[in-house]
Amino acid sequence: MGLDFTGRVAIVTGAGGGLGREHALALAARGAKVIVNDLGGAVDGRGGSVSAAQAVVDEIRTRGGQALANGASVTDFAAVQAMVQQAVDAWGRVDILVNNAGILRDKSFAKMDMADFRTVIDVHLMGAAHCCKAVWAQMQAQNYGRILMTTSSTGLYGNFGQANYGAAKLAQVGLMQTLAIEGAKHGIHVNALAPTAATRMTEGLMPDEALALLKPAAVVPAMLVLTHESAPTRTIVCAGAGSFEAAHLTLTQGIHLGMGERVPEQLAEQLAQVTRMDGQQLPQSGAAQATLELTKAMAARR
Repeated sequence: MGLDFTGRVAIVTGAGGGLGREHALALAARGAKVIVNDLGGAVDGRGGSVSAAQAVVDEIRTRGGQALANGASVTDFAAVQAMVQQAVDAWGRVDILVNNAGILRDKSFAKMDMADFRTVIDVHLMGAAHCCKAVWAQMQAQNYGRILMTTSSTGLYGNFGQANYGAAKLAQVGLMQTLAIEGAKHGIHVNALAPTAATRMTEGLMPDEALALLKPAAVVPAMLVLTHESAPTRTIVCAGAGSFEAAHLTLTQGIHLGMGERVPEQLAEQLAQVTRMDGQQLPQSGAAQATLELTKAMAARR
């Protein structure tokens, strides 16, 4: 197999079922040693049992792979640190982190309880941040790391009834952007995957015919590419039903209007020019916005 993970150590969160299970099985099948993490709770995050994670571990071992179960909640930083230590104690390192754990508490924003908003943020965003922080020093020390965020089309483009989920998922992209910049000199690549897959989180949301095409296993190739030693960095890959796309956060060329009294009216009149997509760029850092704006401002003074 071209994408070989022999000797690599991976942590996959939310790996007791669905997409995370497929990720863990695929990494193990290609030679990685895997920490299978899963709180074992319901779709909304309530409850917990390590049995789901252990079942995946047993499956990996039956196939000749190496794996250990972990039932930590990604919202508990101390427990996450202990999970990383579990991997280091067993296998000496951590090469790959797949941030897959997540919950849903869907409601329209008008009806959404702020406690449910915060809980979803805590699991998806803070959970990913906890896991990244816990592996970061280890990856820096070994000058190698592959981190994968699980974002979503809801975060990238929105979806009714998922304000909390969408906010958390796009926030993971922001985390990816900066960690990829900071990790570059240490050989740490950070990417994001936006999956479309039929899991218990999508039950009842799509017709059966569509769900039959959206097998979680169809998303796995993107995960393997984005966590392999040949992986790019700061790349958002969308995947579902055997198809693959990329999403980009771009910056248009825009216009320069200066600071006159009529600038608000001029901007309103020329907003279509501001949003035109021809000539857009893919910034390498947040500084690109200031650079573009200052370049136009200085050109206007000449």
